[in-house]
Amino acid sequence: MLRTALRNVLAHKGRLLMTVLAVMLGVAFVSGTLVFTSTVSEAFQKSSEKGYGHVDVAVEPGDGKDAEDAAPGPPPNLTQQTLDEAEKLPGAASATGVVSGFTAVADKKGDLVGDGWGTRGANYYGGPDGADPRYPMRDGRAPQQRGEIALDARTAERTGYRVGDTARMSVSGPVREEKVVGVFTTDDGNVAAGGTLVLFDNATAQQLFAKPGEYTEIQLEAAAGTSQQQLKKQAAGILPERAEAVTGQKLADEQSKMIEEQMSGMQTTMLAFAGISLFVGVFIIANTFTMLVAQRTRELALLRAVGASRRQVTRSVLIEAVSVGLVAAVAGLGAGVGIAVGLRALVGRLGAMPDGPLVVTPTTGAAALVVGVLVTVLAAWLPARRAAKIPPVAAMGSVHAPATTRSLVLRNTLGALLAGGGAALVLYATGMDDGKLPMGAGAALLLVGVFVLTPLLSRPLIAAAAPVLRLFKVSGRLARQNAVRNPRRTAATASALMIGLTLITGLTVVAGGVQQAIGKMAADSLKADYQVSMANFSPLSPDVEKKLSALDAVEASSPLRNSASRIDGETEYLTGVDGASIGQLLTLDFTQGSWAGVADGDKVVVDTTTARQHDWKIGSDFRVTYADGKRGTLTVSGLYESNQLVRGIMLDTGTLTPHMAKVTDMQVMVKTQDGASAQVKDALEKALGNNPAVLVQDQQDISEDIAKMISLLLNILYGLLAMAVVVAVLGVVNTLAMSVFERGQEIGMLRAIGLDRRGVKRMVRLESLVISLFGGVLGIGLGVFLGWAVGELIAAAGLTTYALVLPWDRLAVFLGLAALVGVLAALWPARRAARLNMLAAIKTE
Repeated sequence: MLRTALRNVLAHKGRLLMTVLAVMLGVAFVSGTLVFTSTVSEAFQKSSEKGYGHVDVAVEPGDGKDAEDAAPGPPPNLTQQTLDEAEKLPGAASATGVVSGFTAVADKKGDLVGDGWGTRGANYYGGPDGADPRYPMRDGRAPQQRGEIALDARTAERTGYRVGDTARMSVSGPVREEKVVGVFTTDDGNVAAGGTLVLFDNATAQQLFAKPGEYTEIQLEAAAGTSQQQLKKQAAGILPERAEAVTGQKLADEQSKMIEEQMSGMQTTMLAFAGISLFVGVFIIANTFTMLVAQRTRELALLRAVGASRRQVTRSVLIEAVSVGLVAAVAGLGAGVGIAVGLRALVGRLGAMPDGPLVVTPTTGAAALVVGVLVTVLAAWLPARRAAKIPPVAAMGSVHAPATTRSLVLRNTLGALLAGGGAALVLYATGMDDGKLPMGAGAALLLVGVFVLTPLLSRPLIAAAAPVLRLFKVSGRLARQNAVRNPRRTAATASALMIGLTLITGLTVVAGGVQQAIGKMAADSLKADYQVSMANFSPLSPDVEKKLSALDAVEASSPLRNSASRIDGETEYLTGVDGASIGQLLTLDFTQGSWAGVADGDKVVVDTTTARQHDWKIGSDFRVTYADGKRGTLTVSGLYESNQLVRGIMLDTGTLTPHMAKVTDMQVMVKTQDGASAQVKDALEKALGNNPAVLVQDQQDISEDIAKMISLLLNILYGLLAMAVVVAVLGVVNTLAMSVFERGQEIGMLRAIGLDRRGVKRMVRLESLVISLFGGVLGIGLGVFLGWAVGELIAAAGLTTYALVLPWDRLAVFLGLAALVGVLAALWPARRAARLNMLAAIKTE
């Protein structure tokens, strides 16, 4: 039986090729994901270890969460006194004061470089010899005074800056023009990940990121013979309040763990889409083996007649599946490594990844083999079992083919129950506060149920295309009859495409609704003409609001200024606004009260959710502990309904600002006399020095930004789902090719009675088109339903402005994509059918 199975594999190489390709693509996606994420993870881990190579112990401000009597704000920075004491520790060879924060750098064209939070500035802390071993200078010298900076080598290469050039940058809003006096090399992980690092002299960095004489961290290097744990114990004796000592090894381990968690999220997402591709591939495998078994019915019957048992027949088919799976898995592993190499080169060229070797672990190889073989065997098991059940005499007489009425009734009943149960569960989940789990389970049941029902649905839906197919005369009628001749095969072929289009359509519908909802929310909430913020939404300097409010064109402005506080033993964030002008800039849905009184200093407006948590009403007084530890009493003067953009406790900046250690704004809202226009926007940007790190946005800009983010996310998801669509195309090609082989005698007879080669090609193409459109219609219909259901869940979660948006243009594109799949998939099978020798085909048994 083993020899028989292997001979059958070799005898049907061409017919199994599409199955091998389908499995190979899925395995390549899996193994490529594992290799790429392992490579990236190890590269960043090695880079982080190098970055902490000079740090044996770090003294850092602690979070202070456990100290109930501590101020609710961030812990204080470390002082020069602590640094001096650290230098005197007997186990410390050196102590370095570190201060750092966000710094945006523009290239010579004025465009930002770096990657969001990875764009940092820090101090150059010269030791006894004046050198900082963390940042060896490649060109020039270290910054020594205000107005001088040094750039990391990668940033210098990207921007084109050299020693002696003047660079434009921003720390918290105002533009700074600094002279580049040095270029340095570093093992900093942020730089390796595509970020930037700018070094200032120590005094300037303290002024920018902390206060004179303060540090955000102190790094200790152990003397010879002193371990990290011993140095940590010594450092514990000099720790100020709310500070902690951490070993360099622990810091490196924590960063490695963080990198691993980030890679894990990416890996899980990519593996999920790989799983979708493999799931689609299951239909192809099952179809292929079903047709192969059908074609070899007499051969299998003969084996049964000469003594082979049912188990042996099943085993022979499964051996073929194992052979196919092994070939596909090995090829997929090789292709996956190639994909990982390509991704690594692409990411490396973008400057977002440190150097490191390609990592192919034994686990990756084992996973590729197991996935390839297991998926193939599971998909082939049902056709193998069905083959073993055929009675030998019936098989040799070819009277076994049609499925029994009982089996069809059973299948349709089961499909109806699954689809109905799934749809009911989805509808039930839309009315729940947290219905993610039942929604997912219902969607899965619905998809399975529709797949089971697809043979039943195929006849009426394909019959609906009959009027169009009649236009193609004989070829059209034959194509319709061929498409419904074997409903199960048509169903399995169409379902592969259906799954991909269901996911693509559902994602598109949800994204369109979210985009419109957020845009409407912004339009309803903001009276301001412009919203000003940093490009990466880091804190703004209060100087920004002062410069804008001084402009003649500005009618009203207000900062949004956040600070932590403690209320009723819980941490609550307070938002400071200009109480006198906020009513002209922000529209709140007040259920009670208003902005009146907020400018007086002790009045606040609170969203209804927060008010319910603390049992507050209009006129309620409550005690608050500010970030600096001082206490006060505030009174509720208004209650409003929160949304995704506005929520929390708001009070006048005159009350909040005195309690902030460092005054910063999250954003500034501006209302101008003439409204939003290109001229006014240019005037605002000019007042801020045409700073590329600062965003000046009107409502249209905000909506466009949201649209860009959603479009980028959608395009990434489309790219990942494209693999499933490619696999579905292979399924259509496979089904048509094997169908042409099965119908060789019939095609020869059609040719003999007058159907020309063009008619044969048209017949096969129309059959492919009908099957693909059938799968496309089902997928788009299911996608719209599931997209609506997920949207209802999003609306219940708080995005109250969400409404169903049907992107008719994209739905039309998706249907056109399904038609294109059908046309392309039919090219080779149609050509093969037209080239059949009619006499040889008629003679074929």
